[in-house]
Amino acid sequence: MNRDEAILAIENLKDRRLRSSLSILSILIGIAAIFSLASFGWGLSNYVNSLAEEAGIETFYIQAKGTGAPGTDDTFFLTKDDVEFVGKIKGVEEIVGIYTKPVEVAFKEQKKYALIMGMDPSKQEFLDKTFTVEVTEGRPLKDGDLRKVVLGYNYWFDNKIFRKGVKLGDKVEINGIPFEVVGFYEEVGNPEDDSHAYVIPEIMEFLYPKTKDKYAFVIGKAYKNTNMDALTNKIEERLRKFKGQEEGKEDFFVMTFEDALQTFGSILNIINGSLFLIALISIFVATVNIMNTMYTAVLERTKEIGVMKAVGAQNRDILFVFVFESGMLGTIGGILGVFVGYLISLAGGKIAANAGYALLSPIFPWYLVSGCILFGLSVGVVAGIFPARQAAKLKPVDALRYE
Repeated sequence: MNRDEAILAIENLKDRRLRSSLSILSILIGIAAIFSLASFGWGLSNYVNSLAEEAGIETFYIQAKGTGAPGTDDTFFLTKDDVEFVGKIKGVEEIVGIYTKPVEVAFKEQKKYALIMGMDPSKQEFLDKTFTVEVTEGRPLKDGDLRKVVLGYNYWFDNKIFRKGVKLGDKVEINGIPFEVVGFYEEVGNPEDDSHAYVIPEIMEFLYPKTKDKYAFVIGKAYKNTNMDALTNKIEERLRKFKGQEEGKEDFFVMTFEDALQTFGSILNIINGSLFLIALISIFVATVNIMNTMYTAVLERTKEIGVMKAVGAQNRDILFVFVFESGMLGTIGGILGVFVGYLISLAGGKIAANAGYALLSPIFPWYLVSGCILFGLSVGVVAGIFPARQAAKLKPVDALRYE
């Protein structure tokens, strides 16, 4: 019996192609929005998780409090003495101070502004792991590289930073001084980080003599299985006393890598939640649309329902026909919505990558695909229950008399 009822439901949908198509379209829009937003959200979460695995939870940062990006405010800094003091605290395995300043980078008569970092070559392995990137072309910096520079990923390509991409061995000018390019870092995933330039600390001290031994921020690593909250509290307390500052008036702050990721994750969840609510509005509209379609179908087919009941159809049979119809609308809308959402996500991912935001890369886990299709089915079934119950409750005599 259910097979015949299913065939009848499908034929009814075919007879109302335009109305069915509009209902499917409304479901499609909502599911496509949810699918594409979720794929980017999971993609970002996957990126954050991979950063956590690569950098390690033992990493911590000490940054000078100031305005703007690190290194742009000369009145706030951490000294070499600060770094050496923190390095002696029990639980700290490794620590390094980083110079950072805005500079003018010129190549073939083009000039751009970027951040330059002065990093100790002897700490290269530690820094690469912390930044989760390595030199992908050429070689990293080493002691004595006084006129050498390693550039960020985007310098390598045409029309990313300069009209013509920079190649190994080319000369770029930093604040008017020529430097030979010896390497390029792999892609970080955002334009700012992928436009940095890297030199050894001696060059930073030459370019900015007044900033010698004055670091914009410090990166440290604790021994494994160290309680990071306890360690960062100890660092903050002892460094504050070492600098002779009152509690609450420190000119620095200490943050673990895990704290930074949690902050980023919280912001990401708020953004995703807001966008998801907007997408749910489309689903609500689709639900109302399907209910309206099914109520109209009940009115149009009142006599048909009466005939079905007169020849022996029971309430559950009528209920099945209408719920099956609305479920079909939801399922088809869900499948098409997943397909359209997939295309939107792919296009959006390529646009983001071309703009330098490779971290905005969507992923498509099986549970996202199946979940969206099942959600479309659920929306259709729920939207069809009330009209179906109304149809099932019709009395045969009244239905046959209906005009």
